[in-house]
Amino acid sequence: MTAAETELRLEQYRVELTGYCYRMLGSPFDAEDAVQETLVRAWRNLDRYDEERGPLRPWLYKIATNVCLDVLRSAQRRARATDLAPPSRPGPDIGEPLPESAWVLPVPDERVVPAGADPAEHAALRDSVRLAFVAALQRLPPRQRAVLILRDVLCWQAAEVAGLLDTTVASVTSALQRARATLGAMPSVAPDPMTDDEQRRLVDRYCDAFERYDVKALVALLHEDAISSMPPFVWWLRGRDDIRSSLSASDRFCAGARVVRTVANGSPAFGQYLPIGPDGQYRPFALVVLTLSGGLVAEETTYLDAERLFALFGLPSGDEFRAAVP
Repeated sequence: MTAAETELRLEQYRVELTGYCYRMLGSPFDAEDAVQETLVRAWRNLDRYDEERGPLRPWLYKIATNVCLDVLRSAQRRARATDLAPPSRPGPDIGEPLPESAWVLPVPDERVVPAGADPAEHAALRDSVRLAFVAALQRLPPRQRAVLILRDVLCWQAAEVAGLLDTTVASVTSALQRARATLGAMPSVAPDPMTDDEQRRLVDRYCDAFERYDVKALVALLHEDAISSMPPFVWWLRGRDDIRSSLSASDRFCAGARVVRTVANGSPAFGQYLPIGPDGQYRPFALVVLTLSGGLVAEETTYLDAERLFALFGLPSGDEFRAAVP
């Protein structure tokens, strides 16, 4: 096999491996680094790989698991604001920002969900990268995390997982039971029963109200107990009334904003641009991820300091956006 053929053979697993490492690590940047390290190690050790002893895919997952476990030995747990503190009150004091390494970060769907999956599998994989689920995974010990992802998300057999982790089926079964119990005790947002068209209309209405800075219309699209958070700050709000108060006082961050739609973690999202200067210039301000449930917006997460995220999602820079605005 030529070097080009070997590279192509390894590259076909990049997206699914990135999805696996993202669920393990909670960061698209860490996940891409882990996958790159996985493929480099695989390339260097291909002479030791014996295809008669097993397929290439499980071997790559074993390398990726070891890479992730190595990373997690020294990494702090990533989280969402709702995991770190009780709800805040509206007001100008939002505290000090935490470093990027503290947060579960969003990821574009195409980076972590293979395009060739059938519709049911594709939907299940998108659900398994939603922000709330990925944040919940971060609460599990690393090996339990790997077991749950491999068994419940990727549907591996217990014996396959045991072989990957160099342990017993009984140990895998026990770890899975503990992981399920931990996740089962956490609150979760029910899956959204809306059709794609219904979701699209809701997001259209939300983005229209957002660009018009129509606080009344925005709040009307929120669940009564909706959550609004703003990483890298631990500050977050729960409930329409508090979110209304905060939005009403946020004209310098919202008035005149424009948005570019995208998709993150199986959910609708958009890049937010703020006007600067009198000549039609805009600057990237935040990546906003929406969680929909029951025909309304259940949660909105506004990632500030989003320059790296804009590049990851292929969102235009300020100059590119200005050129595209009529």
